[in-house]
Amino acid sequence: MSIYKCPNCGEKSFNPITKAMAGQLNSRGRVCMKCGRRIVNGKGATIFNAIFSILMFAGIVATYLGAPKTMGTSYEWIKDFELLITVGLLLAKFIVPRLVNAFFFKMTPAIRIDPVS
Repeated sequence: MSIYKCPNCGEKSFNPITKAMAGQLNSRGRVCMKCGRRIVNGKGATIFNAIFSILMFAGIVATYLGAPKTMGTSYEWIKDFELLITVGLLLAKFIVPRLVNAFFFKMTPAIRIDPVS
C-alpha cells in the first residue's frame, strides 16, 4: 500500500518502510518504482539525524563519565546499568531517525552524484 507521492513523478509509490529506508540528503536514496529516479528524505530529516546523533553521543559520554568508579556517590545505580544504557542509546541512534523519517519529513529528489562504475 503506497501512501507517499514521489516528488519527481507525483505517483504514490512509497510506503512508510521504503520512505524510512530512503535516508537523508547524503545517501543514495530509494528508487521510485514508477519513474526510476531516486528520492531521499529532505533537509529537515538530515538536520534531525545530526542533532539526534549528537545527543545520543553526549548521552553515551555522560553515562560513561557519570558511572561512579568509587563508592559513595549519589549515582551508584548507574554502574549496574551502564552497559544497558549504552546499548539502548546506540539502538535509539539507529532506530528513532528511521521511524521519524517514515512519518514526518518530506521527500525530495536525490541530489547526490555517484561516480559511474
